[in-house]
Amino acid sequence: MNRLADATSPYLHQHADNPVDWWPWCEEAFAEARRRDVPVIISVGYAACHWCHVMAHESFENEAVAEVMNAGFVSVKVDREERPDVDAVYMTATQAMTGQGGWPMTVFATPDGTPFFCGTYFPRENFLRLLESVTKAWQEQREAVLQQGAAVVEAIGGAQAVGAAGSPLTAELLDSAAAQLRREYDSGNGGFGGAPKFPPHMNLLFQLRHHQRTGAAQDLEIVRHTCEAMARGGIYDQLAGGFARYSVDAHWTVPHFEKMLYDNALLLRVYTQLWRRTADPLAARVAAETAAFIIDDLGTPEGGFASALDADTEGVEGLTYAWTPAQLIEALGESDGTYAADLFGVTQAGTFEHGTSVLRLARDVDDADEEVTARWARVRARLREVRDTRPQPARDDKVVAAWNGLAITALVEQSRLTGDPVTAAAATRAGELLAGLHLVDGRLRRVSRDGVAGAPAGVLEDYGCVAEAFCALHQLTGEGRWLELAGGLLDTALEHFAAEGGGFYDTADDAERLVTRPADPTDNATPSGLSAVVTALVTYSALTAQPRYREAAERALATIAPILGRHARFSGWSAAAGEALLSGPYEIAVVTEEPAADPLLLAAYKAAPPGAVIVAGAPDRPGVPLLADRTMIDGASTAYVCRGFVCDRPVTTVEELVAQLS
Repeated sequence: MNRLADATSPYLHQHADNPVDWWPWCEEAFAEARRRDVPVIISVGYAACHWCHVMAHESFENEAVAEVMNAGFVSVKVDREERPDVDAVYMTATQAMTGQGGWPMTVFATPDGTPFFCGTYFPRENFLRLLESVTKAWQEQREAVLQQGAAVVEAIGGAQAVGAAGSPLTAELLDSAAAQLRREYDSGNGGFGGAPKFPPHMNLLFQLRHHQRTGAAQDLEIVRHTCEAMARGGIYDQLAGGFARYSVDAHWTVPHFEKMLYDNALLLRVYTQLWRRTADPLAARVAAETAAFIIDDLGTPEGGFASALDADTEGVEGLTYAWTPAQLIEALGESDGTYAADLFGVTQAGTFEHGTSVLRLARDVDDADEEVTARWARVRARLREVRDTRPQPARDDKVVAAWNGLAITALVEQSRLTGDPVTAAAATRAGELLAGLHLVDGRLRRVSRDGVAGAPAGVLEDYGCVAEAFCALHQLTGEGRWLELAGGLLDTALEHFAAEGGGFYDTADDAERLVTRPADPTDNATPSGLSAVVTALVTYSALTAQPRYREAAERALATIAPILGRHARFSGWSAAAGEALLSGPYEIAVVTEEPAADPLLLAAYKAAPPGAVIVAGAPDRPGVPLLADRTMIDGASTAYVCRGFVCDRPVTTVEELVAQLS
């Protein structure tokens, strides 16, 4: 038995019975390597990772491989989702050495953590040869190994340096970024680039905001087309809602089947905002189904949201989700089975493996007549019942602070437009979990599981995403405590993560020391720590009328402006925050005795400019700065619209409010 049985990470639990003598990431593991004078294997992955499972079955469960690893190395297993700081350092090293990266990530390091050889997935025979080569080099060419490690550390230190202060983020720069995205847009299939194709949620949100500010029709069409293509493709679960991680092809047909909380949270925001701007019924349906997926399929008993559903079921990709025409007929009967095969693009040849197909929506149903939509709904429901009897993918049920923050904000936005009390309650309950369990002595813990907070400290993205979520809950509930909690997190970020020149490190100044201190301002699968905290700073400043938080956001955006100018696809969240700043952001206060049913409030939700903050409640409600000294005119509900702390005249009709916001 190795040392992983008591870990909070489901990924580490998957390896707890390996014959490999695994250690979790800890100082004791490196001390053991120093004592034995052997190198360290750092193996990084996550629970829903298909190729991580493959390497585990081929190598880590193999007695012969384990014998070599145990004899010549100290082996450390890391969950990248639990320790994104460790992952960031060694991923940068892997990319520097190999030109690419991915998971599983396999790093050979000295006993002080210095990487000297890096790679990703290795088949068993290749891995055995590599173990033998590294052992020989460590024993016979130690000086060369140490020199290579020093060179790698120098390279990654430069790659992870905090950006210097640059020029302010301007309208011209954001216009240029939008133009870049138009050039890289796949006009045939939607999205950007070729296979594999990932949902470009952060760029889509930026383009929606850019369209709203500038009126650029092409930006809205890119979002509309991409959202429709994804929602009708196999990357979207046509029976239960929710998006898979990515498509293995360029046209969204066959997904990599893992479903991540962060993708669905970010896509929920995009579809909600697309619906808000266009009243598109497909966008409304997908937003509602994605919210339901997050709540029903990823909700935990404690009120948070689990990280992911696995890519595999019983070691087989797509086992739960793929269909043949015969299976459809068996489930539905001849008539409905043939209809379903046509509707969902299920063919005899198959679109996936072994003659099976992934369900796609090959026909438009959202605008169809009542008879068509009723049949479609009946067929979906029956297929879902049948699919639920199949083996199901495993769930990684750890709660990640940043990703729950993204989900809370998305659920709040969707609930405000729909008035759905279930969605609002789920968002609030998740916020309570973060505030009550993850916030310990004023500092965030990165993860929890089964109601127990894990040891890893929160990183910058946790502080930014959770602070934004608390700002969203303040706007939803009108409770001042959420705003107070958000301010505390942002003060901690400014005190412990900020760098000279306006940028941010991804780890705190009092966090565990790694071989370098990571600082990556570019977006990847999730918003960068910098863009997440900037978004929260902009929102908090607007809600509190405290300019210093806005100024901190502007300084941080100035450090990423050069990257945005060259690599717009990897800076979408910062660009979206920049659009909010250029817009104002607007501060909208609706003074009313009945906020839940007030037409002024719903009009504000529908017409608000990019990044606007919106609060509602009785005059001078405690803990809500935007309601201070605001009165109702002649006893009627009254809206106050401000921009950059400068206010228009108060209005009492929907028409007047919409005119001010447009």
